[in-house]
Amino acid sequence: MKIFENFFFQIKTVFQNGVFGISLLDFGIIFISIIFALLIRSIFAKLIVLKLKKIVKKTSTKLDDSLFDALIPPFKLLPIVLAFLAITLYFEIDSTLGLYFQKTNSTLATIFIFWLIHQALIPFSNIFSKLEKILTKALVLWIVRSLKYLIIFLGIVAVLEVWGIKIGPVIAGLGLFGVAVALGAQDLFKNLISGIMILLEKRFHLGDVISVPGHTEGTVEHIGFRSTLIRKFDSTPITIPNYIFAEAPILNYTNRINRRINWIIGIEYDSSIEQIKNLTDYLMNYLKNNESFIVNDEFKAFVRLERFNDSSIDILVYCFTSTNDWQKYLEIKENLALEIKSKIEDLGLNFAFPSQSIYIEKN
Repeated sequence: MKIFENFFFQIKTVFQNGVFGISLLDFGIIFISIIFALLIRSIFAKLIVLKLKKIVKKTSTKLDDSLFDALIPPFKLLPIVLAFLAITLYFEIDSTLGLYFQKTNSTLATIFIFWLIHQALIPFSNIFSKLEKILTKALVLWIVRSLKYLIIFLGIVAVLEVWGIKIGPVIAGLGLFGVAVALGAQDLFKNLISGIMILLEKRFHLGDVISVPGHTEGTVEHIGFRSTLIRKFDSTPITIPNYIFAEAPILNYTNRINRRINWIIGIEYDSSIEQIKNLTDYLMNYLKNNESFIVNDEFKAFVRLERFNDSSIDILVYCFTSTNDWQKYLEIKENLALEIKSKIEDLGLNFAFPSQSIYIEKN
C-alpha cells in the first residue's frame, strides 16, 4: 500500500514541480496557448486588417489600402507575440527558463515592429517614384532596396541586443576580416561604383535599347549593384558587369530624337536630264511638305545626283524622320519607297540593275 502511495506521491510531485520549476499543467497551458496563437494568426490578421480597411475606405487615396494589404504578413505574427507576452506576465517565472521566455517575447516583439516598418515601405515606395523626375527609376529602386536592407540590418542588431550581444565589438572584430575581403573583392567594388556612376550620369535607363560594342545590344531590364541585365532582341538575357559600361562607349538608341534614311537609288543611263531633275525636285518637295520628316537647318534633307556608277546614275535620298519609334519609322520609310517607285514610273524612268555591255569588234 505504501508503495502505491509513494508512487502517486512521486507522480504528484512531478506534476506540480514539472521541469525547470514549471508544473506540467503550466507547460500544458503554455503549449496550448502557442498552438492556439498559431491557429488563429491568419484569421486574426485578416480581421484586424478588414476592420481597419472599413475605416480607410472612406479616404480618397489608395495608399492606405495598399498599406494594409502589405501589413497582413506581420500581423500574422502578432497573436504569437501576445501569447508569449501573456505567458511571461501570467506565470511570473523567476528562473532561467523564465528569462528565456522574456527574451523570446522581446525578440518576437522586435521582429514584429521592424517587419511592420519593412512592409510599410512597399506602398510608401510609390512616394519615392515622384523622385524619378529628378533621379532615375533605377536609382529610386536602389534607394528603396537600400532602405529595406537597412531596416533588416537594424532589426538584426536590435535582436542581438536583446540577447546581450553587442554589435559594436562584433563589427570591430570583423574589421580585419573586412579588409581581407575588400582586397579579394576589388572587382565587386569596382562594379558597385560603376553601377552608381551609371545611375548618376543617366547614361541609360530601364527599358532603353542600348548597344555595348563588343558585347551585346538589347533592352535594359535591370541595373543591379554588381551587374546589369540586358535582354537581346532574340529574347536571350545577358548579364554584363557594371565596370564594362565605365570603359566602353555605349550607344543609346532610345535617346535618339529621330531616325535617319540614307538611300542610294540607281536609275538607268538612258534617263534624260529633265527626268532626273523632275524626280529630285519632286522628292525634295515631298520631304519638305510631309510631317513625317524633319527638314530644317539642324536636320537637313538632300535629294541629289550622287555619282555615275558602273551601271547606273545614283541619286542620294538623305533625310530624317520626325519619330524614333521603330514601327512608325518602318511605315514612313515604306511610304517614301512607294512614293519614289510611283514617281519613277510616272516619269518613264527605270531602276538600274548591275549589267555589262559586250562589244564585238568586226575584222
